[in-house]
Amino acid sequence: MKRILTALTGLLFATLLWGQTPADWQKLCGTMNFYLCNDLGRNGYYEQKNIAELMGHMAETIDPECVLAAGDVHHFEGVESTSDPLWLTNYELVYSHPELMLPWYPMLGNHEYRGNTQAVIDYSQVSRRWMMPARYYSRSFTDDGVSIRFVMIDTTPLIDKYRNDPETYPAAVKQDMERQLQWLDSTLTAAKEQWVVVIGHHPIYAETGKSTSERTDMQARVEPILRRHHVDIYACGHIHNFQHLRAAGSDIDYVVNSSASLSRKVNAIEGTQYCSPEPGFSIIAATESTLDLHFIDKEGKAIYTIHRSK
Repeated sequence: MKRILTALTGLLFATLLWGQTPADWQKLCGTMNFYLCNDLGRNGYYEQKNIAELMGHMAETIDPECVLAAGDVHHFEGVESTSDPLWLTNYELVYSHPELMLPWYPMLGNHEYRGNTQAVIDYSQVSRRWMMPARYYSRSFTDDGVSIRFVMIDTTPLIDKYRNDPETYPAAVKQDMERQLQWLDSTLTAAKEQWVVVIGHHPIYAETGKSTSERTDMQARVEPILRRHHVDIYACGHIHNFQHLRAAGSDIDYVVNSSASLSRKVNAIEGTQYCSPEPGFSIIAATESTLDLHFIDKEGKAIYTIHRSK
Protein backbone atom coordinates (compact mmCIF):
# COMPACT_ATOMS: atom_id res chain seq x y z
CA MET A 1 0.00 0.00 0.00
CA LYS A 2 2.85 2.39 0.85
CA ARG A 3 4.45 1.84 -2.58
CA ILE A 4 1.14 2.46 -4.33
CA LEU A 5 0.62 5.70 -2.42
CA THR A 6 4.19 6.80 -3.23
CA ALA A 7 3.66 6.09 -6.93
CA LEU A 8 0.34 7.95 -6.95
CA THR A 9 1.91 10.89 -5.14
CA GLY A 10 4.71 11.07 -7.70
CA LEU A 11 2.21 10.88 -10.56
CA LEU A 12 0.11 13.66 -9.08
CA PHE A 13 3.23 15.79 -8.50
CA ALA A 14 4.34 15.43 -12.11
CA THR A 15 0.87 16.17 -13.47
CA LEU A 16 0.36 19.27 -11.34
CA LEU A 17 3.86 20.68 -11.83
CA TRP A 18 4.55 19.87 -15.48
CA GLY A 19 1.26 18.68 -16.94
CA GLN A 20 2.87 15.42 -18.07
CA THR A 21 3.05 11.95 -16.59
CA PRO A 22 5.65 9.17 -16.65
CA ALA A 23 3.35 7.35 -19.09
CA ASP A 24 3.70 10.26 -21.51
CA TRP A 25 7.45 10.27 -21.10
CA GLN A 26 7.78 6.51 -21.54
CA LYS A 27 6.53 6.91 -25.12
CA LEU A 28 9.62 8.97 -25.90
CA CYS A 29 12.08 6.23 -24.99
CA GLY A 30 14.27 4.15 -27.26
CA THR A 31 16.64 1.29 -26.50
CA MET A 32 19.14 3.93 -25.39
CA ASN A 33 18.28 7.49 -24.36
CA PHE A 34 20.41 10.60 -23.91
CA TYR A 35 19.89 14.15 -22.65
CA LEU A 36 21.11 17.13 -24.66
CA CYS A 37 21.35 20.51 -22.92
CA ASN A 38 23.31 23.73 -23.35
CA ASP A 39 23.47 27.43 -22.47
CA LEU A 40 22.86 26.62 -18.83
CA GLY A 41 24.94 28.91 -16.67
CA ARG A 42 22.60 31.40 -15.03
CA ASN A 43 23.23 30.61 -11.34
CA GLY A 44 19.86 28.84 -11.23
CA TYR A 45 17.93 31.94 -12.32
CA TYR A 46 15.30 32.39 -15.03
CA GLU A 47 14.17 28.83 -15.92
CA GLN A 48 17.42 27.04 -15.11
CA LYS A 49 16.53 25.55 -11.73
CA ASN A 50 13.03 24.54 -12.80
CA ILE A 51 14.29 22.86 -15.96
CA ALA A 52 17.06 21.13 -13.99
CA GLU A 53 14.42 19.69 -11.63
CA LEU A 54 12.34 18.61 -14.62
CA MET A 55 15.35 16.88 -16.16
CA GLY A 56 15.94 15.01 -12.93
CA HIS A 57 12.31 13.99 -12.50
CA MET A 58 11.97 12.85 -16.12
CA ALA A 59 15.18 10.84 -15.81
CA GLU A 60 13.35 8.50 -13.43
CA THR A 61 11.39 7.38 -16.51
CA ILE A 62 13.72 8.16 -19.43
CA ASP A 63 16.80 6.59 -17.78
CA PRO A 64 19.35 8.53 -19.87
CA GLU A 65 22.77 7.06 -20.41
CA CYS A 66 24.38 10.46 -19.95
CA VAL A 67 23.99 14.20 -20.40
CA LEU A 68 25.55 15.78 -23.49
CA ALA A 69 26.30 19.40 -22.56
CA ALA A 70 26.80 21.47 -25.71
CA GLY A 71 28.61 24.47 -24.29
CA ASP A 72 28.05 27.61 -22.22
CA VAL A 73 27.55 25.71 -19.00
CA HIS A 74 29.09 28.89 -17.61
CA HIS A 75 27.81 32.12 -19.06
CA PHE A 76 29.44 35.53 -19.20
CA GLU A 77 33.14 35.21 -18.33
CA GLY A 78 33.55 31.45 -17.96
CA VAL A 79 35.46 30.17 -14.91
CA GLU A 80 38.85 31.13 -13.53
CA SER A 81 39.81 27.76 -12.06
CA THR A 82 38.49 24.36 -11.02
CA SER A 83 37.64 25.87 -7.62
CA ASP A 84 35.72 28.85 -8.99
CA PRO A 85 32.43 29.23 -7.01
CA LEU A 86 30.57 29.23 -10.33
CA TRP A 87 31.00 25.46 -10.45
CA LEU A 88 28.63 25.32 -7.48
CA THR A 89 26.13 28.01 -8.46
CA ASN A 90 25.96 27.21 -12.20
CA TYR A 91 26.23 23.44 -12.04
CA GLU A 92 26.64 21.34 -8.89
CA LEU A 93 23.88 22.91 -6.77
CA VAL A 94 21.50 23.30 -9.71
CA TYR A 95 21.80 19.85 -11.31
CA SER A 96 21.61 18.16 -7.93
CA HIS A 97 18.77 15.71 -8.54
CA PRO A 98 19.92 12.14 -7.75
CA GLU A 99 18.96 10.99 -11.27
CA LEU A 100 21.41 13.53 -12.75
CA MET A 101 24.36 11.97 -10.94
CA LEU A 102 25.39 10.28 -14.17
CA PRO A 103 28.12 10.99 -16.75
CA TRP A 104 28.11 14.48 -18.28
CA TYR A 105 29.99 14.89 -21.56
CA PRO A 106 30.55 18.64 -22.02
CA MET A 107 32.21 20.88 -24.54
CA LEU A 108 33.45 24.44 -24.59
CA GLY A 109 31.15 27.26 -25.69
CA ASN A 110 32.15 30.80 -26.56
CA HIS A 111 31.53 31.94 -22.97
CA GLU A 112 33.92 29.31 -21.60
CA TYR A 113 36.50 30.77 -23.97
CA ARG A 114 36.23 34.09 -22.14
CA GLY A 115 37.74 32.41 -19.09
CA ASN A 116 40.15 29.59 -18.29
CA THR A 117 39.28 26.89 -20.82
CA GLN A 118 41.82 24.42 -19.42
CA ALA A 119 40.04 24.60 -16.06
CA VAL A 120 36.86 23.35 -17.73
CA ILE A 121 38.73 20.27 -18.95
CA ASP A 122 40.58 19.82 -15.65
CA TYR A 123 37.30 19.82 -13.72
CA SER A 124 37.09 16.19 -14.83
CA GLN A 125 39.65 15.52 -12.08
CA VAL A 126 37.38 17.16 -9.50
CA SER A 127 33.92 15.90 -10.37
CA ARG A 128 33.11 12.22 -10.80
CA ARG A 129 30.38 13.01 -13.34
CA TRP A 130 32.16 15.70 -15.43
CA MET A 131 33.85 13.71 -18.21
CA MET A 132 35.76 15.93 -20.61
CA PRO A 133 38.97 14.27 -21.78
CA ALA A 134 39.91 16.97 -24.30
CA ARG A 135 38.65 20.00 -26.21
CA TYR A 136 37.17 17.66 -28.80
CA TYR A 137 36.53 13.96 -28.46
CA SER A 138 34.22 11.11 -29.39
CA ARG A 139 32.12 8.68 -27.35
CA SER A 140 30.22 5.62 -28.56
CA PHE A 141 27.45 3.64 -26.85
CA THR A 142 26.24 0.12 -27.60
CA ASP A 143 23.35 -1.81 -26.07
CA ASP A 144 21.08 -4.63 -27.21
CA GLY A 145 22.10 -4.41 -30.86
CA VAL A 146 21.99 -0.60 -30.99
CA SER A 147 25.08 1.54 -31.51
CA ILE A 148 25.48 5.32 -31.63
CA ARG A 149 28.49 7.61 -31.73
CA PHE A 150 28.58 11.19 -30.49
CA VAL A 151 31.37 13.36 -31.87
CA MET A 152 31.93 16.45 -29.73
CA ILE A 153 33.72 19.29 -31.50
CA ASP A 154 35.20 22.58 -30.27
CA THR A 155 33.64 25.19 -32.52
CA THR A 156 34.87 28.51 -31.11
CA PRO A 157 38.42 28.12 -32.55
CA LEU A 158 36.87 27.24 -35.94
CA ILE A 159 35.32 30.71 -36.26
CA ASP A 160 37.40 33.74 -37.29
CA LYS A 161 35.31 36.13 -35.18
CA TYR A 162 36.75 34.56 -32.03
CA ARG A 163 40.23 33.81 -33.38
CA ASN A 164 40.61 37.48 -34.28
CA ASP A 165 39.72 38.72 -30.80
CA PRO A 166 42.55 37.47 -28.53
CA GLU A 167 41.74 40.01 -25.83
CA THR A 168 38.28 38.53 -25.19
CA TYR A 169 38.97 34.94 -26.31
CA PRO A 170 42.69 34.48 -25.57
CA ALA A 171 42.78 30.69 -26.02
CA ALA A 172 40.86 30.53 -29.31
CA VAL A 173 43.64 31.59 -31.66
CA LYS A 174 46.07 29.20 -29.94
CA GLN A 175 44.12 26.14 -31.10
CA ASP A 176 45.16 24.26 -34.23
CA MET A 177 42.08 24.50 -36.44
CA GLU A 178 43.36 22.23 -39.20
CA ARG A 179 44.33 19.54 -36.73
CA GLN A 180 40.80 19.45 -35.32
CA LEU A 181 39.23 19.29 -38.78
CA GLN A 182 41.55 16.43 -39.76
CA TRP A 183 40.62 14.65 -36.53
CA LEU A 184 36.91 15.12 -37.29
CA ASP A 185 37.36 13.67 -40.77
CA SER A 186 39.33 10.65 -39.54
CA THR A 187 36.92 10.03 -36.64
CA LEU A 188 33.92 10.00 -38.96
CA THR A 189 35.79 7.81 -41.44
CA ALA A 190 36.36 5.23 -38.71
CA ALA A 191 32.82 5.41 -37.27
CA LYS A 192 30.94 2.13 -37.82
CA GLU A 193 27.97 2.76 -35.53
CA GLN A 194 24.39 2.69 -36.82
CA TRP A 195 23.90 6.32 -35.86
CA VAL A 196 26.36 9.22 -35.84
CA VAL A 197 25.58 12.55 -34.19
CA VAL A 198 28.02 15.46 -34.27
CA ILE A 199 27.59 18.09 -31.56
CA GLY A 200 29.14 21.55 -31.44
CA HIS A 201 28.24 24.77 -29.69
CA HIS A 202 27.75 26.94 -32.79
CA PRO A 203 25.19 26.37 -35.57
CA ILE A 204 25.83 25.63 -39.21
CA TYR A 205 22.34 26.77 -40.17
CA ALA A 206 20.03 28.80 -37.92
CA GLU A 207 17.86 31.86 -37.67
CA THR A 208 19.74 34.28 -35.43
CA GLY A 209 20.72 37.87 -34.98
CA LYS A 210 24.31 36.81 -34.31
CA SER A 211 27.10 37.46 -36.78
CA THR A 212 26.56 35.78 -40.15
CA SER A 213 30.26 34.93 -40.28
CA GLU A 214 29.81 32.43 -37.45
CA ARG A 215 27.63 30.30 -39.69
CA THR A 216 29.53 30.86 -42.93
CA ASP A 217 32.78 29.78 -41.26
CA MET A 218 31.06 26.62 -40.01
CA GLN A 219 29.56 26.00 -43.45
CA ALA A 220 32.94 26.36 -45.10
CA ARG A 221 35.01 24.36 -42.61
CA VAL A 222 32.79 21.78 -40.89
CA GLU A 223 29.81 21.09 -43.11
CA PRO A 224 31.72 19.56 -46.07
CA ILE A 225 33.14 16.94 -43.71
CA LEU A 226 29.71 16.15 -42.25
CA ARG A 227 28.12 15.83 -45.69
CA ARG A 228 30.92 13.63 -46.98
CA HIS A 229 30.34 11.17 -44.16
CA HIS A 230 26.52 11.43 -44.18
CA VAL A 231 26.17 12.01 -40.46
CA ASP A 232 22.62 11.78 -39.16
CA ILE A 233 22.36 14.90 -37.02
CA TYR A 234 24.40 18.01 -36.35
CA ALA A 235 23.20 19.49 -33.05
CA CYS A 236 24.26 22.71 -31.36
CA GLY A 237 23.19 25.43 -28.93
CA HIS A 238 24.26 29.10 -28.81
CA ILE A 239 21.04 30.62 -30.18
CA HIS A 240 18.84 29.90 -27.11
CA ASN A 241 15.81 28.47 -28.91
CA PHE A 242 14.63 25.32 -30.66
CA GLN A 243 15.21 25.00 -34.40
CA HIS A 244 15.16 22.13 -36.90
CA LEU A 245 16.50 22.93 -40.36
CA ARG A 246 17.25 21.09 -43.58
CA ALA A 247 19.62 22.35 -46.27
CA ALA A 248 19.48 21.83 -50.02
CA GLY A 249 21.49 18.82 -51.14
CA SER A 250 22.01 17.51 -47.59
CA ASP A 251 20.33 14.62 -45.79
CA ILE A 252 21.55 15.87 -42.40
CA ASP A 253 19.12 17.13 -39.77
CA TYR A 254 20.48 20.42 -38.41
CA VAL A 255 19.31 20.97 -34.83
CA VAL A 256 19.52 23.99 -32.56
CA ASN A 257 18.78 22.97 -28.99
CA SER A 258 17.17 25.61 -26.78
CA SER A 259 18.67 27.18 -23.71
CA ALA A 260 18.01 25.32 -20.47
CA SER A 261 17.88 28.67 -18.68
CA LEU A 262 17.06 31.79 -20.73
CA SER A 263 15.53 31.47 -24.21
CA ARG A 264 15.10 33.93 -27.09
CA LYS A 265 12.58 34.64 -29.84
CA VAL A 266 12.96 32.93 -33.21
CA ASN A 267 11.52 33.20 -36.73
CA ALA A 268 11.32 30.69 -39.57
CA ILE A 269 13.78 31.07 -42.45
CA GLU A 270 14.55 29.10 -45.60
CA GLY A 271 15.07 25.49 -44.58
CA THR A 272 13.24 25.78 -41.26
CA GLN A 273 11.18 22.69 -40.48
CA TYR A 274 10.24 23.85 -37.00
CA CYS A 275 11.18 26.56 -34.52
CA SER A 276 10.09 27.60 -31.03
CA PRO A 277 11.20 30.22 -28.49
CA GLU A 278 10.50 27.87 -25.57
CA PRO A 279 13.31 27.09 -23.13
CA GLY A 280 14.07 23.43 -22.47
CA PHE A 281 16.31 20.56 -23.47
CA SER A 282 16.23 17.55 -25.80
CA ILE A 283 16.04 13.78 -25.55
CA ILE A 284 17.83 11.63 -28.11
CA ALA A 285 16.31 8.13 -28.35
CA ALA A 286 17.97 5.40 -30.43
CA THR A 287 16.81 1.97 -31.55
CA GLU A 288 18.23 -0.32 -34.25
CA SER A 289 15.96 1.21 -36.89
CA THR A 290 15.06 4.68 -35.59
CA LEU A 291 16.72 7.78 -34.19
CA ASP A 292 14.43 10.36 -32.59
CA LEU A 293 15.32 13.75 -31.14
CA HIS A 294 12.54 15.22 -29.01
CA PHE A 295 12.37 18.92 -28.12
CA ILE A 296 11.19 19.12 -24.49
CA ASP A 297 9.72 22.37 -23.19
CA LYS A 298 9.74 23.62 -19.59
CA GLU A 299 6.44 21.83 -18.93
CA GLY A 300 7.99 18.46 -19.79
CA LYS A 301 6.09 18.17 -23.07
CA ALA A 302 7.64 16.90 -26.31
CA ILE A 303 6.69 19.81 -28.56
CA TYR A 304 8.42 18.44 -31.68
CA THR A 305 10.20 15.27 -32.78
CA ILE A 306 12.85 14.79 -35.45
CA HIS A 307 12.54 11.21 -36.72
CA ARG A 308 15.10 9.27 -38.73
CA SER A 309 14.81 5.66 -39.80
CA LYS A 310 16.80 3.06 -41.72
